Amino acid sequence: MIWSLAVAVVMLAGKSLAAWYTGSAAIFSDALESVIHLVATGFSGFSLWYASTPPDQGHPYGHGKIAYFASAFEGVLIGAAAIVIAWVAIGDLVRGPSLQQLDAGLLIIAVLTLCNAALGFYLVRTGRTYNSLVLISNGQHVLTDMWTSLGVLVGVGLVRLTGVLWLDPVAALLVAANILWTAGRLLRRSLGGLMDRADTNTTRRVLRVLNEAKSDDTIANYHQVRHRRTDDQLWIEYHLLFPGQMSVREAHARSHEVEAALHEAFANDEVRVTAHLEPRQHNQAHPPDHVEPHDPLYDLSR
Repeated sequence: MIWSLAVAVVMLAGKSLAAWYTGSAAIFSDALESVIHLVATGFSGFSLWYASTPPDQGHPYGHGKIAYFASAFEGVLIGAAAIVIAWVAIGDLVRGPSLQQLDAGLLIIAVLTLCNAALGFYLVRTGRTYNSLVLISNGQHVLTDMWTSLGVLVGVGLVRLTGVLWLDPVAALLVAANILWTAGRLLRRSLGGLMDRADTNTTRRVLRVLNEAKSDDTIANYHQVRHRRTDDQLWIEYHLLFPGQMSVREAHARSHEVEAALHEAFANDEVRVTAHLEPRQHNQAHPPDHVEPHDPLYDLSR
């Protein structure tokens, strides 16, 4: 994130200089997106630090949820930048653009685009390695900036080759559309995390481990499966059903084996398991008026 912040400062300075040189709406749109990226990167850096702080009495599940808030914040800023870019581009289309020194501007943007490409791929790869939504979101923002700059290079390059000035604001409008699409993707991912949307791949892996642990003389069945994720922290909950004659000590040992299998299945994550042990005669273990909540992941009656 320190590298990302440093590069964001360089990007803003370089693109602002190129926009001042050329008077290009497309390059100005690229520079404006870099302003948003600098602010978002600073907030992402803070979020990454805050998410890594240990749980406390007020936040027993830790502070990792701020990663989704940071991603949403970045998406909102990107969307705002896209609206401003579109407004400026439409104004240039109406008034007619005035361009100058395009060669110098194109050279600056080309160099900065290569820097962004290298940084963006590095951030996304590192984020996926550590299951860090903050790094992944920031890396995708950097790559969006790279594609934005590449679009600007094509648009302004066409203006340089053809002399058709209205291509410049058109390129800016295309940039705005691309940024809006990225903003929407970030917001969808953030809302899914904040609402604890279950990942289907995680569900499939959890159920596979539980199914492999089932046995007539040990773990008879399971139900009430839940899981939630925040970056590399994965919380898993379930109820295990054991033969009624089995001792608590033995049932606990069997439950620990299942927990160990889950840790192995999610070796790249910090897994925290909560298991509830019950007798196989499940209905007899509860009062007559007890009603089990609906289980969306596994229905025991199936």
